[in-house]
Amino acid sequence: MNKEVAGPSRRVLIVDDEITIRIALRRFFVRLGWTVEEAANGEAALDQLETDASQDLVPRFSVVVSDLRMPGVNGMEMYDRLKSRHPDVIRRLIFSTGDLVSEEAATFVRSTDCVVLQKPFELATLREMVERVVEENGER
Repeated sequence: MNKEVAGPSRRVLIVDDEITIRIALRRFFVRLGWTVEEAANGEAALDQLETDASQDLVPRFSVVVSDLRMPGVNGMEMYDRLKSRHPDVIRRLIFSTGDLVSEEAATFVRSTDCVVLQKPFELATLREMVERVVEENGER
């Protein structure tokens, strides 16, 4: 796709407990010209999103890419909290997971309209999903 997904206001929050995945995703988004912030789990991500909300910066992030399974607050719990506190962020979520086999994960994925990226994934696929989320949220 030739669509442009970079821009001066593009921000992404990467939420994953695996540092190597955060590093790889950071490199990917930096190459696209995005500003990148990271969180090692759902709780840290919620704290960042709450801070942004208190500063009237919601939606600060054009996209939030989050693992589904993490220690502590996982992606599913983060989704539930965001749904009640900041539903506008829900439509910017892209979940990445290697676990669509478990009934819990499969049921959750079916119950949301969020984009889901199955690990391992190609960066070209991620880019397509990011473009879709950005476009659906009216960002150019």
